[in-house]
Amino acid sequence: MKRAIFILLFLMFVLTSFSQANLEESKLSFYGDFRFRVEQDWNSKKSDGTYRDDRTRLRYRGRLGLNYFVNQNTSMGVRIRTGDPKKQQDPQLTLGDANKEFGTLPIGFEKIFFQTSYKGFFTWIGKNTFPFNKNNELFWSDNVYPEGVFLKKSITTESNFIFPLDISGGHFIISSSGKSFNKDSYMDGFQLSSSLFNDRLKLFPSFYVFKNIPDIPDGGDTFIFDYNILHLGSKLKLQESPLINFEFDFYSNLKNYKDVTGIPANLANEKNGLVGGISYGHLDKKGDWAFKATYSYLERYAAVDFFAQNDWARWDYSSFDSPDGRLTNFKGMELVSEYMMNRNMNLKLKYYLVEQIVAYGAFKETGSRIRLDFDFKF
Repeated sequence: MKRAIFILLFLMFVLTSFSQANLEESKLSFYGDFRFRVEQDWNSKKSDGTYRDDRTRLRYRGRLGLNYFVNQNTSMGVRIRTGDPKKQQDPQLTLGDANKEFGTLPIGFEKIFFQTSYKGFFTWIGKNTFPFNKNNELFWSDNVYPEGVFLKKSITTESNFIFPLDISGGHFIISSSGKSFNKDSYMDGFQLSSSLFNDRLKLFPSFYVFKNIPDIPDGGDTFIFDYNILHLGSKLKLQESPLINFEFDFYSNLKNYKDVTGIPANLANEKNGLVGGISYGHLDKKGDWAFKATYSYLERYAAVDFFAQNDWARWDYSSFDSPDGRLTNFKGMELVSEYMMNRNMNLKLKYYLVEQIVAYGAFKETGSRIRLDFDFKF
């Protein structure tokens, strides 16, 4: 793996040098980004009533990507990133953590795909960005890149009565069984997406089927089960200038868990979620500010917790030898302010306050966190 990554980096350097010299004729596009983060955690109560130690971390992330454009409709891409290979939700590395004495850093492939479009159809195969519309990372983390096949059909007309509509679907394999497809751990996703009233209102109802999902990730599972999650997503533009948007998401897992061995009775009906957010401002040019407040109430089985974000609290599966986060079964707030320093650099400050909905032990878990990110992209 290390040899393959070094070869890729070398090829990216050579090809990029060539593309820079032949900018108008080249079909190559090279890009990347770097993040530095300062993070403080406190008031993180465990289920036994004790508190995790307050924690201060300095963290960073690096990513490099390369796209090759076969023509204006067809392209291939690859991207690598830092991060623990077992921790798909989090590409950030902590300075001095598990790489003591200035050892080497873990790097892996984040994306590798082929995509094409033709007469309103768009499709990709491989490992790529989560392809369905979403308002935030509470259902699916931006750092989790599914592997599979995706297809979208865009429908547009000249009629004032029929709105533009995107119909999307995909099959994504979480873990291959080496047997028939129905034995795999997989996700099927379906979404309708439309913009109404001159793009002021966006609606994107979705349905996600998760099959053969382990209760604990990374090999610590004791049983497998399914999710059937209905998502009703919307985004409303309240004002154009200054820009004010309101977002609302409703999640409902339609599976019946009352007879599923391994799921406690007090969690069997914890299957719904509500998320509301309001944002002010935009980041188009140097000196721009943006602010956002989000409230989340996400019950235990409203999402697959180790595919959702792990930003809001320090809750994870470390006691089961997995670094993955378990960020469902919580309610709380996220407050964000962001400043654009120039076209390639920005600062983002985030504050989180969370509490568990249903206690796993004698006490409900809690957590508070603040972080400052510096992002540079090229």
